[in-house]
Amino acid sequence: MTLIIRRAEHDDLDAMWAAFRPLLAAGDAFPFGQGFEKSTFELHWFSTHPAYVAESGGELVGMYKMGANYPDHGAHVASATYAVATQAQGRGIGRALVEHSLAQARDEGFLAMQFNYVVSTNAPAMALYRKLGFHIAGTLPQAFRHRELGLVDAYVLHRFLVSE
Repeated sequence: MTLIIRRAEHDDLDAMWAAFRPLLAAGDAFPFGQGFEKSTFELHWFSTHPAYVAESGGELVGMYKMGANYPDHGAHVASATYAVATQAQGRGIGRALVEHSLAQARDEGFLAMQFNYVVSTNAPAMALYRKLGFHIAGTLPQAFRHRELGLVDAYVLHRFLVSE
């Protein structure tokens, strides 16, 4: 499988939305619900931080956006959001996206990466993040309304990008 990760262009919007919508319906990983509209998705993915897409065989199979977690005094810490198309999950695309974002963050001079909201029951994501050196920096009790499990915790994850 040849995977190409590149900067997203506005022409990618329809394919990105098509990949993201089934993830919303699952109701197990993203804080956005069924009412999350394409126009809001566009603002979320194309306004504040650069977005990237992963393609395999000419098909969009994943995406991420990455940038400063906060401005000014928090601008040295990056944050990112990832999504892997349902039909492409389990093929290492999530790992490739996270590794790409970590390298991109290092290249841009960030000192650390922080994820503000990772659903505790998202076992594949949590396993991947742990393998890539993230640790739980905090727990948000019952912060996510899981479609099947009800209220579950969300985590704040963190890792440094450079040696101290």
